Amino acid sequence: MSEQIAALLATLPQDAITLREVIVTLSGRVHTLLLLILALPFCQPVPLPGLSTFFGTIIALIGLRLCFRLEPWFPARLLDRKFSPRTLGRVLTSTKRLVRALEVMLRPRWSFLVEWTLMHHLYGAMICVCGVFLLLPLPVPLSNTLPALAIVLLAAAMFERDGLVGLLGIIVFALALVFFGAIFVGGAAAIDGVRQWLSGFPAGD
Repeated sequence: MSEQIAALLATLPQDAITLREVIVTLSGRVHTLLLLILALPFCQPVPLPGLSTFFGTIIALIGLRLCFRLEPWFPARLLDRKFSPRTLGRVLTSTKRLVRALEVMLRPRWSFLVEWTLMHHLYGAMICVCGVFLLLPLPVPLSNTLPALAIVLLAAAMFERDGLVGLLGIIVFALALVFFGAIFVGGAAAIDGVRQWLSGFPAGD
């Protein structure tokens, strides 16, 4: 994985680069590599609202296609979105470092947890849901970290056929569901409390 990312870094043009050009350069198992590149920058406790909506949309689309075992597809508007070589270079450099750390622990094991058709559908569905979580504009710590980490683990598991890492990804995904469920339930309770508090005031003349 790190070699393919390094190759992409070496071929970055001087001017703006589009998502279409990135996909062409990656080739091969483009969906898993693209998932890693898009999700790894969010594996930190501070939300990145400027990027999370766009990247989350792409991740959700990839996950949806993976769920049905289809090749990645994106609208032309997304494919032609331009990125600064400097910005993309920083993302790829940090991604390469983290991928090298992942490669130390990744190896083919418990491959049935990846290669089994049902699991492949499940991985795609979980990645799609995590992409939706990422694109939500929530200024809450860890709102990017948990879904991004689940995406990274699931994508890495598919890339290296590592069922153990896939199992870890499923566990992190479950934690993300609990986390976002608590946010939504807590938010609804807070809104209801404010509504009841306001209803206690007498109506104006």
